[in-house]
Amino acid sequence: MDSQDNKTIGKIGRYQFLAEPFHCDYSGRLFMGHLGNHLLNAADFHSTDRGFGMRYLMKAKRAWVLSRLAIEMEEMPFQYTPFTVETWVEGAMRYFTQRNFAVSGKDEQGNQKIYGYGRSIWAMIDVDNRQPTDILAVNDGAIQQWIETEKECPIDKGGRVKMTNQAQYVRTIDTYYNDVDINGHVNSVKYIEHVLDLWPIDWYRTHRIKRFEIAYVAEAHAGDKLSFYRENGADENEFCIRICKDDGIEVCRSKVKFVKD
Repeated sequence: MDSQDNKTIGKIGRYQFLAEPFHCDYSGRLFMGHLGNHLLNAADFHSTDRGFGMRYLMKAKRAWVLSRLAIEMEEMPFQYTPFTVETWVEGAMRYFTQRNFAVSGKDEQGNQKIYGYGRSIWAMIDVDNRQPTDILAVNDGAIQQWIETEKECPIDKGGRVKMTNQAQYVRTIDTYYNDVDINGHVNSVKYIEHVLDLWPIDWYRTHRIKRFEIAYVAEAHAGDKLSFYRENGADENEFCIRICKDDGIEVCRSKVKFVKD
């Protein structure tokens, strides 16, 4: 990853990544989970460079937590392909901030191409009591000077994933060491990977992910059992997923929109 020069720092952060072959699926395209990791890394680089990142927050016993994420892709980068993630803060309130992403690269002729976009909502918590805390109080409200409202993010915001009692149970999984991140709970991207494992490889041979949404409701920790429930959404290629802990507490909901290849 190469970050932008701090001498030319602006409201929009631009970061270079590579679709490494072991981060790609059987078709040679970047896994959605690894793309999610790159987006979250770009968010951290951007906020750190501007004085409200995790490096600063940890000293104040604060942490960013992802609340919602929506990713909509026209195409996934192919293995060994360099690509750019742009990220910017669209708005900030006391307890939530909106951050957008654009994923781009170049085609075979060297022309600029857009792979897709992302939208996210973040909260800040006190690491001791795990409760939301005032974002605008951090570093004298440093985040406010970096809000960018001019750059377009032409995808829909993630809405509430509506589900009925007819959702069918699919499976229950255990969680382990590799599921847990620096915040001490199951990593945001691990949920993405577990959701996408609900479909067999043969499904992905004829379908690709057009849009992925996830909304986080509660924390899960290593040792928790996670149960997955699924039902159709607006059509046969859209699915809604609910994930619950073994005590019945819902931890997140997701919506996946596929298109046929």
